[in-house]
Amino acid sequence: MSVKVDKLENNMAKLTIEVPAEEFEKAIDSAYHRNKGRISIPGFRKGKAPRNVIERMYGKGVFYEDAANEIVPEAYRKALDEVEERIVSNPQYDVVQVESGMPFIFTAEVALRPPVSLGKYKGVKVTKTDDAVSKEEIDAEIERQRELNGRIEEVSDRKVQEKDMVRLDYEGSVDGVPFDGGKAQDQMLTIGSGQFIPGFEEQLIGMEIGEEKDINVTFPEEYHAEELKGKDAVFHCKINSIRERVLPELDDEYASDFTEFETIDEYKKDVENKLKERKVQESRRQKEDEAVAAVIADSEMELPDAMVEAQQENLLSDMDQRLRMQGMNIVQYAQMMGLSMDALKEQVKPQAIQRIKSRLVLEEIVAKEGITVSDEDLEKELEENAKNYGMTVERIKEMIGERGLKQMREDIGIGKAADFIVDNAKETAEKKKKDDKKEEEA
Repeated sequence: MSVKVDKLENNMAKLTIEVPAEEFEKAIDSAYHRNKGRISIPGFRKGKAPRNVIERMYGKGVFYEDAANEIVPEAYRKALDEVEERIVSNPQYDVVQVESGMPFIFTAEVALRPPVSLGKYKGVKVTKTDDAVSKEEIDAEIERQRELNGRIEEVSDRKVQEKDMVRLDYEGSVDGVPFDGGKAQDQMLTIGSGQFIPGFEEQLIGMEIGEEKDINVTFPEEYHAEELKGKDAVFHCKINSIRERVLPELDDEYASDFTEFETIDEYKKDVENKLKERKVQESRRQKEDEAVAAVIADSEMELPDAMVEAQQENLLSDMDQRLRMQGMNIVQYAQMMGLSMDALKEQVKPQAIQRIKSRLVLEEIVAKEGITVSDEDLEKELEENAKNYGMTVERIKEMIGERGLKQMREDIGIGKAADFIVDNAKETAEKKKKDDKKEEEA
């Protein structure tokens, strides 16, 4: 197999890939064997007609398309190992020559990694952060965990209060006309959760079991259903039941029953330590984001459209995987948000561009600073992955292969470059709030 690379404008390239005639012949024969069982030829039992008979009846190229579909992906993967250029997009294929007994030739148009003119990356300014944990934060975290450990009880002797869990029937209308999705029976709702339209949940407070009431709300201008944006609506509601979460007493018995500690003081100290660790990590991420953004702002690069589009597709694929874990897919999500898939793709474009630029400048820093990734670094990362996925290191290696291991090394290097610019950054005073600035100006 041979590969020729022609550079195009805007950091694009065309790979011309030639597959030997004998390999293409094997692919045609493979396509014949896959498809012959579906082809009927007079005088032959189904699936028994020779290839040359089928080709005479349906044309010599009857199996070309299937053969090409089989051979192109593998030939392209092999071509990637032969070219020195860094390809950063999905290929756009075009068949140049397809004929039995001749080399199979196709092209793949791709984006190449653009050159980067790296700006200042040592001593960039980042905002100084406060990693201290307040008593209020500790109390809030303990209360959150305490609520999770509470028991649910039915309420029959009082009215709806904040944080209650109610079951209700409702039917909404605009100008007296019911609308799609505006009706439900025995709907579960936690008061104060913000699950419903602003102003809805607050008006349920004070209602009794069995009571019916009209609630007036206005749909937000950014509401997903176009026909309801900004519209005034009336929901006729009926409370069917009220439940409340009864919280356990916060004492040593609570610590013993619900935590790994024997006393409440030990538990509180552990909560403080974990909050401190979380704040330190969040602070580090914030500084990294600021530092990388500063480097990007001082650097120059021209991103090929195909590179950005590939990253958009990656982001949407990641989003789809997360949604499927919640029982939804990306198409359903787009419909729920009142967006087309094209609009959703456009929505993630700024994030795609930022992600690409971040990667590019960090790669440049890896090269410029001579940052290396040792075998020990790689093994540590593999062990962490194995632990997270409940697999052995050997199994992880088998799954990701050589390409995956190479990518993992690169990712570790990127992480080291991010640490480098943060460690060499200069902290400045915390950003002032707008209200503080106004007071100073006054």
